[in-house]
Amino acid sequence: MKVNLKVWRQRNGNAQGKLVDYQLDNISPDMSFLEMIDVLNGELTMKGEEIIAFDHDCREGICGMCSMYINGRAHGPQTGATTCQLHMRSFSDGDTIVVEPWRARAFPVIKDVMVDRSAFDRIVQAGGYVSVNTGSARDANETLIPRPIADEAMDAAQCIGCGACVAACKNASAMLFVAAKVSHLAVLPQGQAEASQRAERMVAQMDAEGFGACSFTGACSVECPKEISLDHIARLNREYLGSKITSEAV
Repeated sequence: MKVNLKVWRQRNGNAQGKLVDYQLDNISPDMSFLEMIDVLNGELTMKGEEIIAFDHDCREGICGMCSMYINGRAHGPQTGATTCQLHMRSFSDGDTIVVEPWRARAFPVIKDVMVDRSAFDRIVQAGGYVSVNTGSARDANETLIPRPIADEAMDAAQCIGCGACVAACKNASAMLFVAAKVSHLAVLPQGQAEASQRAERMVAQMDAEGFGACSFTGACSVECPKEISLDHIARLNREYLGSKITSEAV
């Protein structure tokens, strides 16, 4: 395959960026998208040019690091997949592919298509944890949980924190991310210790980080590589309202 790339190049967060054109020949349709960028970076290295900075780690659709816009869509044209799971056979020979970083105030550009998503870490630190001592893994597993509850918690826990929900939202909202982190703890007995304050604290931190309000369009769930349901946002709203009512009553 031959592909024409337009890649966002930006030296640092304070520099002005621009799209730079690159052409690649003999790209295998079976390559992943990140392998294709590896090939490009290899060519740039041989030319003595600066390689493209991009996030990656496991390359198995688990870590959530491979965050980038591809032709205007978070993680590219394939639904329910991360960028590292996207293969070049999803494109046609001679296609022009535009690669850009997430566009959100809370995700400042570090370099090229790499952004700083540490805002997600601070949101989790604000309340996305449990303080109850469950002992070892074996002890924790002795807490009996009904299968429907366990399944619901696992559905929410699939969130890998990639930020596609923020990138897809026209308001750059992190509601789906926060909802997933709140939801998977809210339904489990181990998560009840912080239940009265978890949602309120995490939403407050989300607002402090500069994420926008929910746009109600549902684009976040559509572009989420783990297809996290909007139902979790409904639970987040219930948990938040309950927390506010409880705190004001006290």
